Amino acid sequence: MPRKPRIEIAGYYHIINRGVEQRVVFKESKDYEYFEELMCFYAKSYGITIHNYCLMSNHYHLLVEITQENLSKFM
Repeated sequence: MPRKPRIEIAGYYHIINRGVEQRVVFKESKDYEYFEELMCFYAKSYGITIHNYCLMSNHYHLLVEITQENLSKFM
């Protein structure tokens, strides 16, 4: 049985995503750069403001602000 959709309300969200079994997600510097490019492209596409982010080898944190109910689409 699938889980219920998350409630998305306009505001600020702290997003954390970690690699499976805490494995490395970003192996090379170009992996970080590619992630940043995608993140910026989709943030602009969905009208999401990225206030801060931190990329580490096995996980990342995002602090984003949404004005529409489109966080799931962005992610």
